[in-house]
Amino acid sequence: MAMGSALTTIGLPVALGIIMFGLGLSLTVGDFARVGKHPKAVFIALACQLVLLPAICFGLVLAFNLPPVLAVGMMLLAASPGGTTANLYSHLFRGDVALNISLTAINSVIAVVTLPIIANLSIAFFMPGDMSLGLQLDKVVEVFAIVLLPVGFGMLVRWWKPRFADAMDKPVRITSVVILVVVIAGAVYSNIEILVANFAALAIITVLFCLVSLSVGYWVPQLFRVGRAQAVASAFEIGIHNATLAIVIAQTVLGSLELSLPAAVYGVLMFFVAAAFGFAIRGRGPASSGESLDDRTVDARK
Repeated sequence: MAMGSALTTIGLPVALGIIMFGLGLSLTVGDFARVGKHPKAVFIALACQLVLLPAICFGLVLAFNLPPVLAVGMMLLAASPGGTTANLYSHLFRGDVALNISLTAINSVIAVVTLPIIANLSIAFFMPGDMSLGLQLDKVVEVFAIVLLPVGFGMLVRWWKPRFADAMDKPVRITSVVILVVVIAGAVYSNIEILVANFAALAIITVLFCLVSLSVGYWVPQLFRVGRAQAVASAFEIGIHNATLAIVIAQTVLGSLELSLPAAVYGVLMFFVAAAFGFAIRGRGPASSGESLDDRTVDARK
């Protein structure tokens, strides 16, 4: 049990740090400025991510009548920014990957402010009077360090040694995946009883939340005449949350295993849901002339 605890308390932050460092290696300042090419797509995606999804998740939590601690865990998941896996899915299903990269960068910065706010409001609503939880200033600073410092360091490395950053991109991704799999496997093994006990209660709501997130990300932009490639990027950015971040904050910042259960279940099931969604929307209209990952590469070489 102690080994499982060490894997969680030490391994998870390390894995997340490597993942966020890898994200930083793929970012430049231009990625933040790139939003000017598709301002409408960015604004709509951010509005869906920051406003619509927490509201939808809140409604789902009430409808499913989840226990308070699991309800807060679901809201913590909803408040987490898009995961880097969204870039892969967007690439596979012909989305605007450059837009994904920009959205992930912007969301990661904004989440430093919005995630603590949503977490604290959720705790106040579902668990009033529980003074042991909540993200006070020192914990908000910890969230800042967890999310942004590795990204900033990765961007610094890319600016200083761009060829080294390009060469390290794949090894860092592989390393982060390997560490993450080992850590999650260890955490699941050491907490198998509590996970199995809550899996049935969380499987349906997490799958439904993932499907709704993907659908909102895909259809809402198209209602506002955003190009299909940008809509696909938006769908995966909004639909694939950074479950690892939610787990790390729940377990290492807030110190609650139960709070991390929704993100843990979601983190397993979302890969299958996102893949099924990608195949379902495949071929629904021509890809727009939005910028692709190749365009981004060409721009970087100019």
